[in-house]
Amino acid sequence: MNIPDQKKQAEQKMIKSVESLKNGLNKVRTGRAHTGLLEHVQVEYYGSMVPISQVGNMILADSRTINVQPFEKKMSLAIEKAIRDANLGLNPSTVGDIIRIPMPALTEERRKELAKVVKGEGEDAKVAVRNIRRDANSTFKDALKAKTISEDDEKRAQDDMQKMTDKFIAEIDKVIGEKERELMSV
Repeated sequence: MNIPDQKKQAEQKMIKSVESLKNGLNKVRTGRAHTGLLEHVQVEYYGSMVPISQVGNMILADSRTINVQPFEKKMSLAIEKAIRDANLGLNPSTVGDIIRIPMPALTEERRKELAKVVKGEGEDAKVAVRNIRRDANSTFKDALKAKTISEDDEKRAQDDMQKMTDKFIAEIDKVIGEKERELMSV
């Protein structure tokens, strides 16, 4: 058994968990418009579901408005419907061949709800990181039982995994804190 390879694998998985959290938090609205908000919205296009970016051009008109210009004029209604159905609290309207999506101002109550969502996402990411640690530690224990590593190596590997886990959990806390500050700033 190669302990450094196991640690590297676990670290890469933890990095992916943090990246996934960051991507998930990009979808949480902060009152400012950004096209990342619509990236996960799926539109029906000739019988299959595709991201909005594949059926139209997303442009920031100003800090509070996103414009979507469909590549095909007949897609306007489908894009508008997909945005409404995405449950983002957005109300698009079509003006000519451009779909305008104004960002409504966030109320204090909505900000607090979003902060709870952010904390929940953070907890999910922490659980994922801890599961990665658990899996790596069980691999080390199995190797010890199979006598492919010594007890000292197993103990050292588990200590290293714990340090790595602590580092990534601290990073997750930092990401969540930044997003909460961003949400609560008016």
